[in-house]
Amino acid sequence: MKIIAIGRNYAEHAKELNNPVPTVPVIFMKPDTALLKDNKPFYHPEFSSDIHHEIELVLKISKEGKHVAEKFASNYYEEIALGVDFTARDIQQKHKEKGLPWELAKAFDNSAPISKFVPKTLFADLRNLNFKLDINGNTVQSGNTRDLLFSFEKIITFVSQYITLKKGDLIYTGTPQGVGKVNIGDHLAGYLEEDRLLDFYVR
Repeated sequence: MKIIAIGRNYAEHAKELNNPVPTVPVIFMKPDTALLKDNKPFYHPEFSSDIHHEIELVLKISKEGKHVAEKFASNYYEEIALGVDFTARDIQQKHKEKGLPWELAKAFDNSAPISKFVPKTLFADLRNLNFKLDINGNTVQSGNTRDLLFSFEKIITFVSQYITLKKGDLIYTGTPQGVGKVNIGDHLAGYLEEDRLLDFYVR
């Protein structure tokens, strides 16, 4: 199982970090040790003083695919979830300034909380899904899939040209604007439409 993540897939998020809006998907990866399941607490790592939340929709790949045509890409996932791409922004900034990879800022243990998965058939329109993140009862991020720069299908098609997708792989599809620092003691709750799928604390 591998975790493939899409960076800067919402224009306003790219702009809030002073990044250019991409013309092709920006890809990075996390190891399976990044997963944090069952709403277990996230323990703030000592190596960073600026861990940012990034709420995302996550696809679970349902069958192997390589060079997947966009018109068939929707057949390669059956379930979606909510996830958080925790990012050590201070480390990421230092690495960006030096032109180095992001892995230490993105791939550390438990940096990818994941909710339970729900069938995509529960939703009438996957191109009009609302999701949000609340911290301590206040909404800090809210997004809708209509604002994706690259749709779920385009992502699957693009990634599969380079990396074979296998059953069980996860794709974190990008975060909307509003990212920010989390602190020890924070309570994070993530919603897909009206359903609260994420509900955990920072320790």
